[in-house]
Amino acid sequence: MDYLVLLYYCYTPLENPEQFREEHHRLCLQLNLLGRIIVAPEGLNGTVSGRRADCAEYMRLVKADPRFAALEFKVEEAPEHTFRKLHVRVKPEIVHVGLPAIRPYERTGVHLSPQQFRELKDQPDVVVLDVRSDYEHRLGRFKNAVTLDIENFREFPDKVAELAQYKDKKILTYCTGGIKCEKASAFLLDQGFDNVYQLHGGIIKYGLEAGGEDFEGKCYVFDGRVAVDVNTVNPSIVSQCQHCRTPSDRMVNCANPHCNAHVPLCEACAEQLAGACSPTCQTHPAKRPYDGTGTYPKLSNHYSPEQGLVSYKRSYEL
Repeated sequence: MDYLVLLYYCYTPLENPEQFREEHHRLCLQLNLLGRIIVAPEGLNGTVSGRRADCAEYMRLVKADPRFAALEFKVEEAPEHTFRKLHVRVKPEIVHVGLPAIRPYERTGVHLSPQQFRELKDQPDVVVLDVRSDYEHRLGRFKNAVTLDIENFREFPDKVAELAQYKDKKILTYCTGGIKCEKASAFLLDQGFDNVYQLHGGIIKYGLEAGGEDFEGKCYVFDGRVAVDVNTVNPSIVSQCQHCRTPSDRMVNCANPHCNAHVPLCEACAEQLAGACSPTCQTHPAKRPYDGTGTYPKLSNHYSPEQGLVSYKRSYEL
């Protein structure tokens, strides 16, 4: 395949995130990369796609910066760009949870390699904790994992009380690429949990290096692919079509933009409901035309470096 998808993050102090964002945005333009990148005072987080040579140069230049020497790229092949545009924005956090005082580069859970995670996850004194949103773990999750009823990661701190029953266990956290676990495990330590670990590199790295063993279903990703296979050892389907309840791992966004729910919808029901998650949404006057994909990216790409700076300043003014 001619293209690569790069998933990465690095918690590291950035003294001037506005200036870094502008420079980084121009670098991505020069290398013809598309994707979503977040810059914050606490570090860098991104998923981009591009041609092999352009991605290789991007990885070389990023790693050459001493601040990102410890950054690891999760690299996957793709037949084409998995994004349609490029956004590089400055925000207060590189993953929004509302805990800017939690600094993973100072203290976080013990990192486990995919092999270490696989060896520990089924031990009797271990609890495997999924820190992702509900629509993600409904599509796929580790066997016997504890999941949380949250629509967004920023709700995670409010759910910690529910985990108090596991304080005497080893808690192994996991997420898509590892970034949420950095803050989740750091927050758990801050709340008095003593034995906290995290799957280094997340589900994606586990799939690449451990065959995805015992990960049931597909992994939700935040690009044009929507859902990817990670388990080549004992794959299965755990999600059900939102409408008919037959097994389905075909993930769509509801065609009603006022709903826009992330739901599994089999191909037959998607055609029947014209891409909506329910008959109610199907009859909504604002429903978008369904083209068979169930994704509705904005086609415009008029983003400029100045826009990111404005949105960053507004986030502090509100």
